[in-house]
Amino acid sequence: MWSSWEAATLREKLKALANLQKVDMEAAALRKAADVHPKQIAELERELGAARSAIEAERSRVADIERQKAQLEQNITDDKDKVKKWEARLAEQRSTREYSALAREIDIAKKANLTMADELVELTKTLGAARETVKGKEVEFATRQQQLGARMSELRSKLAESETQVKQLEGQRSSVAEHVDPNLLRRYETIRKKKLPALVGVVAGTCQGCNMNVPPQLYNQLRTSLGTDVCPSCNRIIYAVEALADPTAAK
Repeated sequence: MWSSWEAATLREKLKALANLQKVDMEAAALRKAADVHPKQIAELERELGAARSAIEAERSRVADIERQKAQLEQNITDDKDKVKKWEARLAEQRSTREYSALAREIDIAKKANLTMADELVELTKTLGAARETVKGKEVEFATRQQQLGARMSELRSKLAESETQVKQLEGQRSSVAEHVDPNLLRRYETIRKKKLPALVGVVAGTCQGCNMNVPPQLYNQLRTSLGTDVCPSCNRIIYAVEALADPTAAK
């Protein structure tokens, strides 16, 4: 049997490693929780970008209608000028045939001008409706931008807070690791890179890391030695939970 001093020393070694793992687990939990923030921020940025693109599409449509309207107005003006010139030439025509031909062209041009004038009225209405649509979407976008911006700021703040906490834990880890037995620490670090927790207790012969039973002889050895071993199933460092129990608690 171990003397009380030796048992206390073994418990302290195990507690030191358990304390180190506690820091590592807390840091890992913070990193995992913080991992979702960049994804959420990216999703919000995509949503904001889609809303912005929708407005730009409407603005482009307005600009296109404005170009059509300007071109139509120019065509109407040009045709009116052309009609005026043709009408001035009517008196100059010497033959009935030439007069009739020019009068027919003038009539055709006037009818075309009236058609374009009707088109211009409809296009003006379309332009007005498109401009109103843009105004409405700009108001919606401004509201949504404010909402998404506030949410992104909140997520960035949480991310920064998590990073700060992780750095603090990393600084704390160095001092905690100094109290861990070097051989035990090396074994722990090797396992920790692959899986956490790397140190798990054995309760009633069952490894709490993989829920598999350990050989009875190994379990008894852990209970009597207050030391550690490796789980045959998951390769984690295992110990009997009794090893960390306060011997004075039962008194």
